Amino acid sequence: MVELSTLRVFLVAAEERNFSQAARRLHLSQSAVSQNIQALERLYGVDLFVRHGRSVELSEVGAMILPTVRDVLNAARLLEDNLQSTRDQIGGELAIGCSTSAGKYIMTTLLAAFCREYPAVRPRIKVMGRDSIYERLRNETIPIGITSKYLDHRDLECIPLFEDRIILIAPPDHPWANYGRALPADLLDQPFITREEASGTCETVMEGLKALDITLEMLNVIMEIGNPEAIAMAVEQGMGIAFVSEMVAVRGLALKRIKKIDVEGLDLRRTIYMSRNVTKPFTRAQSAFWEFAQAHRERLNTDIWESLVSLMPAV
Repeated sequence: MVELSTLRVFLVAAEERNFSQAARRLHLSQSAVSQNIQALERLYGVDLFVRHGRSVELSEVGAMILPTVRDVLNAARLLEDNLQSTRDQIGGELAIGCSTSAGKYIMTTLLAAFCREYPAVRPRIKVMGRDSIYERLRNETIPIGITSKYLDHRDLECIPLFEDRIILIAPPDHPWANYGRALPADLLDQPFITREEASGTCETVMEGLKALDITLEMLNVIMEIGNPEAIAMAVEQGMGIAFVSEMVAVRGLALKRIKKIDVEGLDLRRTIYMSRNVTKPFTRAQSAFWEFAQAHRERLNTDIWESLVSLMPAV
């Protein structure tokens, strides 16, 4: 009989369409993923994947059994949830998809408080793109998603969780650093480091600059980096200036390796949302987290910003 662990390997490989990426998600070696898939194929005498070098795609049989595998693994999670309830304890795995840099910091604070109250729950944060979260919520691959954009779909419930601030940072020896201020027109001649255009940070920045009659094409973009922490490090190295979440910048600000620059007439804020698929029954752990996050939403905003302020260097 097939093991649940083998079905989980199949499911993740089917989602990633790449055995090495599946191995990273599962914290296994690539050979272990391949061996699990091959063992399942040999057991039933079928091909579940069509191999194309490093990438794979589901065969006709693999695509046919994928919904059933999802149902089996969901049933197993519900079974674990019910067994936990017999001991009057909420436990089990809690998977959360997160697409924002700010979301990673929010989840650290929120999950730390949640796990103190529910120590038997095992949280797992999956960092992925916003579109991936939207699709995985719709196809019920993940139960909860954190994004910087409202996800509008009849099957999804999307609620505000946190307000993030986007700030401009510059190296400490930058001409603006002593005053900490700049005019919108001053931005045009500066070397900029940006996120990719599809990112929530970049969208928020360009919406704000548009109100000041500035477009992306008018900026001197010298580098595009997909990782916000890497952008902050590039600014520390004096490569240019950048807009980042204030949570990403707090470390560099505290160590005085970067400076915050206020741009006249520019106040960049974005709402971080929490979403779920209302057609899929929640486990007790998922329900507990959803309710916990809503109950602590106002306090979460206060706690995080108090923490940020406490780390800021004295002026």
